[in-house]
Amino acid sequence: MDKQAFLYPRSRYYGTVKLENLAFDANLQDFATQVSYITALQTNGKLSPLEAYGKIKGLWHALKSSKKTLGVGENPFQAPEMPQ
Repeated sequence: MDKQAFLYPRSRYYGTVKLENLAFDANLQDFATQVSYITALQTNGKLSPLEAYGKIKGLWHALKSSKKTLGVGENPFQAPEMPQ
């Protein structure tokens, strides 16, 4: 296992295969990894709770912004478009 795969693990995507869904899934996995590191640093005393909260809040706003920009989840019950 290489260092990149160890530090930044990726899971398969099982949803509807659309470019925006794949991009958001990658962003979501990055968010989860970064939150994991931040909480570990806070638990070990390297970050104060307030610093950790601020960093996670910033990551959350970035994730929400990417969701809105990509248009993920706007029409969840709409059937996917079929290529012709």
